[in-house]
Amino acid sequence: MVELAQMGWVEVIGYVASMLVFCTFYMKTMIPLRVVGILSNVAFMTYGAGCRLYPVLILHAILLPLNCVRLIQMQTLIKKVRDAAKGDCSMEWLIPYMQSRTLKKGVLFRKGDAADEMYMLLKGSIRLIDVGVTIHPGTVIGEIGIFAPSRQRMDTAICESDVEVATISNDRVRQLYHQNPKFGFYLINLVTARLLQNFSKVQIAAGNAG
Repeated sequence: MVELAQMGWVEVIGYVASMLVFCTFYMKTMIPLRVVGILSNVAFMTYGAGCRLYPVLILHAILLPLNCVRLIQMQTLIKKVRDAAKGDCSMEWLIPYMQSRTLKKGVLFRKGDAADEMYMLLKGSIRLIDVGVTIHPGTVIGEIGIFAPSRQRMDTAICESDVEVATISNDRVRQLYHQNPKFGFYLINLVTARLLQNFSKVQIAAGNAG
């Protein structure tokens, strides 16, 4: 009788495990999906051990740590995104991914040129002609053109003296954008701030002209 009762509980656990797997197909967010996946792994391991179904036991013994690792990775990613949303806009950590270059006084790029690089100014000053803004060290420029549909520069940039810049390619920017939440949030904030500044200048200019 005890053995029959134990088998009954094992079967119930098997049905629960199957139901949990079924539920994962209807989940749209990753955190709950991983949690339910972990619960189903534990249930299937219990079922496999109780019924001596060793392939099932071994399979879910392998899947359990994998699901746990993925859950931790997702939680870490979410924390990074939240920290990035609340953090400052310092981009010093980006410098190791960039190449340093010294440029002579003159045109850095012209409006309409292909946007194939993003720059961080390290020394000197750069003037953006159309918006009438002077860029100082520590500032990132050239980011709007990279994400513009035309992939073209939106302004003309003039080096007011010999300058030192750090550059990063278009492809590398996009790769980091997808890989690093802090970088992605910084670019979103930066592009939005620049567009709002430009819009404000246009409005002021239109008001003065009127």
